[in-house]
Amino acid sequence: MRGVEFFLDSNILLYAVSTLPAEASKATVARTILDQKDWAWSVQVAAEFINVSTSVKRADRMSLADAESWIDTWSAFPCVSVDLPLIKDAIQLATRYQIGYFDAQVIAAARRAGCSVMYSEDLNHGQNYAGVRVTNPFLAGTP
Repeated sequence: MRGVEFFLDSNILLYAVSTLPAEASKATVARTILDQKDWAWSVQVAAEFINVSTSVKRADRMSLADAESWIDTWSAFPCVSVDLPLIKDAIQLATRYQIGYFDAQVIAAARRAGCSVMYSEDLNHGQNYAGVRVTNPFLAGTP
């Protein structure tokens, strides 16, 4: 897989499609990232996007067909598959950094994609996880 600098966690994609007024500023930031950055993602991120965006608990719930349309749109960007070596890497990352397994799996996918930055609001802003620095783009002053 060709290396790209930026990897996106599912929350960035979810904000990018949000129509909720309370999320308007985050939606603007997320859309800017999707429009201006060369980014990668993973099948896990895609699955999380589908699960959350179509949830009955979500105020701006979308249909499975609409979620699939977004997945199709974003398929132009490199997407990392989850396989046994990635799972093993994620286990090592989760153990080393004392983070949840699925967060570690996203970091492992970012490493495989050759990304040095992962946009997410779920992990410690600025922390470097084995070569992947987490950036929360919704913090004031974050590029």
